[in-house]
Amino acid sequence: MKKKKKLFCEISPFTYAISLQKEIFKRHIKNLFGKERFAKERSQKRLPVLISSHGGKMIKRTPDADLQLQINKVKNIELACSRMDRLIIHPGESFSFWHYVGKTSKRNGFTEGRVIVNGKLISGTGGGLCNLANTINRLVMESPLTITEIHHHSDALSPDPDNVHIPYSAGTSVNYNFIDYRFRNDTDQPVQLCTWCEGEVLNTELRSTKELPYCYRIVEEGHHFHKEENGKFYRISKIYRETIDKATGEVINKELKWENHSKVMFDYSLIPKEQIR
Repeated sequence: MKKKKKLFCEISPFTYAISLQKEIFKRHIKNLFGKERFAKERSQKRLPVLISSHGGKMIKRTPDADLQLQINKVKNIELACSRMDRLIIHPGESFSFWHYVGKTSKRNGFTEGRVIVNGKLISGTGGGLCNLANTINRLVMESPLTITEIHHHSDALSPDPDNVHIPYSAGTSVNYNFIDYRFRNDTDQPVQLCTWCEGEVLNTELRSTKELPYCYRIVEEGHHFHKEENGKFYRISKIYRETIDKATGEVINKELKWENHSKVMFDYSLIPKEQIR
């Protein structure tokens, strides 16, 4: 079999750094000449109506997880949360994860955490922020807001110690600043993003000024693990979003959001045997 030629960014850490800076520069140019209006207003008060909320522990105490990097992740997420908490996104305005978080450098207060580079988990400054981006994405998925940019990485990371699988609880990738997460408010009312930490728990809310006629639900179908010809296991499933009429309780729309095909990035022995097909 002919050996696959390496990309320039895969040759060495040096060529990867060059490629990274090139992509960062390209995004700066794109932002400079772009027409998106990013939200600016932040309010001390929370808007009265809760659209959706999500929270969860940020630290996984599993054998394959470096505890110090997990602790550092919490610090990184706390810092990022403080830069966007209670942001008001008015109709027509957009949210950009990196527009508010900024550069993940040590000078800006970020520490070493886990990042995914070329499909591998390694240590990197600002690591762990995908946790926050993905939680925000889950909020937006349960709202009428319009996702304008999203990137996926493997959602088959270290399994929850309680062996609880939550659809779409991981897998949204961000990397300063060219791999971004963005959404736009195409509704007729302002919405507010609230993000804060309490100890090891991340809390997020999406709020508005008045009740919405619909609610939204994330549904996963066909979840299983599959061993492929390369000898590696992958998580397979389809992720849908259902739109539900609050007045009748009927599902009025079901939209496929992601065909999941994620490489397993934990010890294969931890895969539940009954979920392998």
